[in-house]
Amino acid sequence: MEIITTPLDGLLLLKPKIFNDLRGYFFESYNIEDYAINGINCAFVQDNQSLSNKGVLRGLHFQKPPYAQDKLVRVISGSVLDVVVDIRKSSPTYGQHYKVLLSGENNLALFVPKGFAHGFICLEDNTLFYYKCSALYNREAEDGLLWNDHTLDIDWGIAEPLLSDKDLTYTDFSAFNSFFD
Repeated sequence: MEIITTPLDGLLLLKPKIFNDLRGYFFESYNIEDYAINGINCAFVQDNQSLSNKGVLRGLHFQKPPYAQDKLVRVISGSVLDVVVDIRKSSPTYGQHYKVLLSGENNLALFVPKGFAHGFICLEDNTLFYYKCSALYNREAEDGLLWNDHTLDIDWGIAEPLLSDKDLTYTDFSAFNSFFD
């Protein structure tokens, strides 16, 4: 596995070693020992999966402490533009975002530590998105940022995505009071 650092401290892009032959391919998508060797030392306690069509935007979500979650995200089939925003007040990259294409073709994974808001826009129909979480989901701790906030200036590549009612009601970053140091 190759670990690729990003401009946002702690946010890591993971490229698995893929073994191809005439039958297809094989790779380890998760190995606790390999992750620990590379500084990812969290216990994942919940796995989630979503199926979405092209133009669906999910995010920007996070869980407030003490239910904050580290996430390991990847796409099994299809593709997304994955977006992460640093919401750690003391971080030098507070309010900055990082974008990456995750797909069933490139098999990249993204480790999103606590203190980041996370979202993605589906680029293909029938996109299967998979993520591991280090804490159980808690409805009362659920929160997010408005996807099209002008302060964040995220180019999602689409003017009118399909959103949940909840994702339309989140706060602007300029009015956001972070729960993370």
